Amino acid sequence: MIHLIMGLKGSGKTKKMIDSIQEAVASAHGDVVCVEYGQKLTYDLPYKVRLVDSKEYGISNPCMLKGLLSGLHAGNYDITNVYIDNLYKTIGNDRAAGEEFILWCAKFAEANNMEITITVSDDPTYASEEIKKYL
Repeated sequence: MIHLIMGLKGSGKTKKMIDSIQEAVASAHGDVVCVEYGQKLTYDLPYKVRLVDSKEYGISNPCMLKGLLSGLHAGNYDITNVYIDNLYKTIGNDRAAGEEFILWCAKFAEANNMEITITVSDDPTYASEEIKKYL
């Protein structure tokens, strides 16, 4: 299953994601991973969350982020929840590429029995109908 938290800058997306992560840590039966751009969430999340800084690994496009998620899963089948904070900072501001990545995540999450939550800094009215079902 995939969830999108979409809104303009300053709309509280990261706060919603942090609350969701805390709930997942309390109730998930597996590991929780958070992919962020930079290390701004280090002190906001429980120590049980595996933080991955996409900037540190040079992730700059959707293919690289797909590889990171695939590698994380290949190395740990116990991951049940993945959070990606600020998708466009990680892969660039290409809406079409962002939507394609989100659709890939939906298939990946379903195939691997995990939940993926992504924050996107954009106006939700620009999302396609296919993407709006994940909001």
